[in-house]
Amino acid sequence: MTGSILVTGATGKTGRRVRQQLERAGQRVRAASRTPRNGHGIRFDWADPSTHEHAADGIEAAYLVAPAGVLDLLGAMRPFIDLLLARDVGRLVLLSAASLPRGGPLMGEVHDYLATAAPRWVVLRPSWFMQNFTEAHHRDTILDHDAIYSAAGDGRLGWIDAEDIASVATTCLLDLSVPSFDVVLTGPATHSHDEIGRIIEDAVGRAIAHARIGVDELARRFVVAGLPPAYAQVLAEMDAQIGRGEADFTTPAVERLTGRPPVGFEEFARRHAAAWTRRDDAAG
Repeated sequence: MTGSILVTGATGKTGRRVRQQLERAGQRVRAASRTPRNGHGIRFDWADPSTHEHAADGIEAAYLVAPAGVLDLLGAMRPFIDLLLARDVGRLVLLSAASLPRGGPLMGEVHDYLATAAPRWVVLRPSWFMQNFTEAHHRDTILDHDAIYSAAGDGRLGWIDAEDIASVATTCLLDLSVPSFDVVLTGPATHSHDEIGRIIEDAVGRAIAHARIGVDELARRFVVAGLPPAYAQVLAEMDAQIGRGEADFTTPAVERLTGRPPVGFEEFARRHAAAWTRRDDAAG
């Protein structure tokens, strides 16, 4: 490629990893986010059209991460997507979710629009991120309460490392011979939250419990963390889907697309044990 690849959400869990992998491959990257860090990248806001033109200028492909806390994602994202289509951007890669099929809610509507309107597109539908335990809400409760709170009960999930998602995204952004398609991405095995607690326990040397709570209580926790109530309820209901067994599967897609197997949670926990180490543990 001679132009740049746009990475939206470039300071987020997958976006910053996509940016790093593209840069290691020698690709020019336009890193875009609402709050660029340390002067790295450009300001981009799905809700602010004044940030769109610069983000789209000279772009040959784009990694699209939806804005957080928004229910009408197609309404929020379509104006910029249409700008990219008008500029004939070579490939649009959307981050969606395994639980959101084409035409479904949230990113499912954006998925359907890309498949209908974009000549070259890929939709990545990963399972839930392992980084939820190291960079998001589960990390805080592990550190503060030695507990993981969920409404998933005994449900099992094919947790995936965000690095593996980024590797697939990088492949799809750089190799324009990859056909338009959507793909569900998972790790190599499924685990319940009880099992995740035991794996983390082995990595850090202290007991980690799975605190089973209801959907409404989980939604309330998300609201306290800053999410809009309606969006928090949608996320909490996704935990209930896990509890019903709807996420108990794995796919071979990561290895098929990258040439290497995905990271398992045991290896992930060994690598990231420091994320769950409290100051008093380290001092002792």
